[in-house]
Amino acid sequence: MNGDRAEAGPGTGRRATARGWRWCGQNALLLAAVGIAVLPLAWRGCSCGQDFDFHLQSWMEVVAHWRVGILYPHWAASANYGAGEPRFVFYPPLSWLLGGWLGVLLPWTWVGFVYTALALLGAAWSFRAMAAEWMSEETASLAACVYAVNPYMLFVAYERSALAELLAAAWMPLLVLYGLRQTEQKGAGSGIPLALTVAALWLTNAPAAVMGMYFLALIVVVAAAEEKRWRLAGRAAAATALGIGLAGFWLVPAFYEEKWVEIRRAIGPLMRARDSFLFGFVNVARMPAEERFDAAYHNRVLGMASWIAVALIVTTLLAAGLAWKERRGSLWGPLAVAVAAITVLQFRWSDVVWRAAPELKYLQFPWRWLLVLGLAMAGLAGLAAGRAGAWLTPRRRGRLAVGLACGMAVLAAMVFWQPCDEDDNVPAQVATFHGVGFEGTDEYTPRGAQNDDIQPGLPPVRVLRAADGDEGPLNPDLDTWAPTPADDIPATVKVERWNGEQRAATVTSSGAGFAVLRLMEYPAWRVTVNGVAVPLTARLHREDGLMTIPVPAGATRIDVQWVTTPDEWVGRSLSLVALAVTLAWMWKERRTKRDKKFR
Repeated sequence: MNGDRAEAGPGTGRRATARGWRWCGQNALLLAAVGIAVLPLAWRGCSCGQDFDFHLQSWMEVVAHWRVGILYPHWAASANYGAGEPRFVFYPPLSWLLGGWLGVLLPWTWVGFVYTALALLGAAWSFRAMAAEWMSEETASLAACVYAVNPYMLFVAYERSALAELLAAAWMPLLVLYGLRQTEQKGAGSGIPLALTVAALWLTNAPAAVMGMYFLALIVVVAAAEEKRWRLAGRAAAATALGIGLAGFWLVPAFYEEKWVEIRRAIGPLMRARDSFLFGFVNVARMPAEERFDAAYHNRVLGMASWIAVALIVTTLLAAGLAWKERRGSLWGPLAVAVAAITVLQFRWSDVVWRAAPELKYLQFPWRWLLVLGLAMAGLAGLAAGRAGAWLTPRRRGRLAVGLACGMAVLAAMVFWQPCDEDDNVPAQVATFHGVGFEGTDEYTPRGAQNDDIQPGLPPVRVLRAADGDEGPLNPDLDTWAPTPADDIPATVKVERWNGEQRAATVTSSGAGFAVLRLMEYPAWRVTVNGVAVPLTARLHREDGLMTIPVPAGATRIDVQWVTTPDEWVGRSLSLVALAVTLAWMWKERRTKRDKKFR
């Protein structure tokens, strides 16, 4: 035994040391590539892309809720100029939780930069873990750099600032890894990791999750058909169902409560798939004058996305051709079929698919599929690089990755990076958050309300003679609320509590009237007046959607509290059941592994 130990020890130690150095070198390469790619954010500051303000506002909202003891918020109180909206019911939690945690630790001016770097690093690390199953570690690291800093990823980070979609890119490679990994590999199955990946994807970004489910189904069916192992498809189906169950605490309310908001506004004009096929520009001159700015912006973004699509498609086809000999028993077949499907979806003749496939229309833009295409391109490029053999040495791989990152950083700085105007920069948004608040999000507007009617500067409570009195103009940006004596009833208001999900005030009115709160009506609000519950049907409707409660003359105490609705209880119960199944599955796999060990 001692002889065996002495013989194995030095060699094993040297191999472990070599593996350790390789591991450090590969991680240093990923860190360098991502660090170079995000340099423009450190050098020029935050990129105020299309969705940056939405995410920054959400992060600040989360921190504000945490400070009053609300760990999992539902209501974005600063939206609609302080009247709020149920944003966190519908927007998946992982991105705004990460942004909130970073906001607690860092100044807000640094949060976007650090968030973007972490998202790209997560994408690189997960891709390398996936690619290492089918190629060498060095080649997997190079391919991971290609995935993390490909043009579409930086387009998402800089031009669009779609930071939840960017974070979702970290889960996409794991769908491939655990969806296609054979059960016997690594001594255990991949059902549980795949279920957790599915849950994480849904809890990060809904459009990315829709793409992920279609992508997973496609690659698993192709791999199962190639290998005649339909068990892969069964395992993927079971894991997908379990993952959706684990995310049920968010998914069930988000889908059920769509009927309570104007969710279809998310796919209005210029936000539909048929408006954004490759190079499908709209005629700006034929648009109404008030829509021409949006149309011009749509054309600019579509132009960039279209050229990125062309570049990725051409590169992917070239990589697929070079990796042709690696097609048997590898990623080639599933990824090649996925590339073909994604390419078809970029053109107008696929419109029937966009209309018919469940939930696909909510992707809004066909070019969103470039997130998956970038993964396929990097995977096929890795297989092609493996064919290069001795010519592509580790040093050359490193130089290639760093050169790619430098090129992408220049592209990001010169083309994708968006300057912030005086209203969009981070200090201005922080001041607005603590001041009058922001405009609302159209698709989260409560059903039947016109949130454009809400004016900045409304008091927490006002008492009016008529329920529909003192409604604001259609363009609140041009006006700030001022009292209208003809509509008002003299009253004193004492606000006792006014935070994210709790409101309490005592109104002393000189006559009977209607208390209009600076709060959007929503079925999850429980209202009591002098201790007596006021059901939703007794709260009168206004065009602007503000909560309106009849009050008598004299003193009236109004309490408003966010409550857990039945659909939330169903979602939480589903997640608990799925968690129990997950634990039972894990126990069974561990027991099976132990039994095999002792046979």
